[in-house]
Amino acid sequence: MPGETSTPSTPSPGTPRPSGPCVLLKHGEIFLKGRNRHRFTERLHGNLRHALRDIGGSTWIKSGQNVTVLGGEVSPDVLVEHARRVIGFNSVEPALRVPSAVADITKAAVDALAAARAERPGISFAVRVKRRDKSFEMTSSQFERFLGARVREALGALPVNLSHPDVRVSVEIDHEESYVSWTRHPGAGGLPVGSSGRALVLLSGGYDSPVAAYRAMRRGLHCDFVHFTGAPYTNAASVYKAYALARELNRYQPGGRLHVIALGHAQKQLAIAGAGRLQVVAQRRLMVRAASALAGRTRAEALVTGDSLGQVASQTLANMAAVDEAATLPVLRPLVGWEKQEIIDEARSIGTAEISVLPDEDCCKLLAPPRVSLRAGLTDLRSVEKRLDLDDLVDSLLRDVQIMYPGESDGETAPGADRPDGGPAPDRPGPAVCATAPSAAVSS
Repeated sequence: MPGETSTPSTPSPGTPRPSGPCVLLKHGEIFLKGRNRHRFTERLHGNLRHALRDIGGSTWIKSGQNVTVLGGEVSPDVLVEHARRVIGFNSVEPALRVPSAVADITKAAVDALAAARAERPGISFAVRVKRRDKSFEMTSSQFERFLGARVREALGALPVNLSHPDVRVSVEIDHEESYVSWTRHPGAGGLPVGSSGRALVLLSGGYDSPVAAYRAMRRGLHCDFVHFTGAPYTNAASVYKAYALARELNRYQPGGRLHVIALGHAQKQLAIAGAGRLQVVAQRRLMVRAASALAGRTRAEALVTGDSLGQVASQTLANMAAVDEAATLPVLRPLVGWEKQEIIDEARSIGTAEISVLPDEDCCKLLAPPRVSLRAGLTDLRSVEKRLDLDDLVDSLLRDVQIMYPGESDGETAPGADRPDGGPAPDRPGPAVCATAPSAAVSS
């Protein structure tokens, strides 16, 4: 059925010889893992299967040594597009799958270079061979020289450049089948999403927090999101942005949930309590308190923020320490040493920049003082907080949390993945179809 994936067994004697297009997915950091490498590989393949859902045709996945082979009744270009979003693969290479016979491999290599020369006359080439089947009749270096000679015989004196070729034909020889590739696309790299646990990302509408979320995913964290709005004193524009950002980020992981919390009344209470220049840091402390409590319901083991040291007044070292003191979980800051332009460039590359520039009403600017304290003291912050019932305030924030499911294309979700408490999935309305109508995917 469409979107279904399977891992075929090794062909038995008498089965048709392998042939046809496929995609080679080279593993990233997991090749460094030891005895538990198979667990990372299983997670990686699970994420790949999720990325292939609803792709429009049947697909298959075959596992090799530090490589995954992907194929099926789908265009290789479509397979490449989906596979490049899966974190954990270093490179994505369209290839031809041929029998492990000299004649078949040679023909594939010659045909590949003939096609490349037709598009770009005068190209140089090199051949690289990796021989996993040590019983193959030639060594890797011998077969490289053999293939190079056959190519020049067939196509004329095609220039050879072993250091910086225009086209590098790679041949990987296995026992039953071999793979010939000549095009490489960079993969996302990193560790498979979910292999390091779960995190809750404090997602605003700017450049920083979506990039921080993506960087956390690349370290193996499966991310859910929490967005704080200034409602009822601000409009819903920031929610639309957060939904669109979460939907874009969910292209890189199995669907993360978006939790929306209205912070406006609580911000006003902080202002009435006399926060003054401490207002921004005090409300960030309240955010991490609420996020820590929410993380307990979503089984998250850390919080993630888009803070960059010294970027704004609230992100001085002293103010970061003051915010951390209010959290009950580790607060991870993947961008702490990044410059703003680096963050913007990364946002463009992952597809969130165009969303982040859209106008909205940022809750952090609500009731913000003209000048923010650069070194908010814990004694002063606690004095303000003592004028409020923080436990009751956090409980009230979480009572009204809205849960959204950005990017889901159907009504099916893994058991226990929909409720903040990890319980059975509730009945839900159909998924939202656009970022301008997130309420269609909301449950309370």
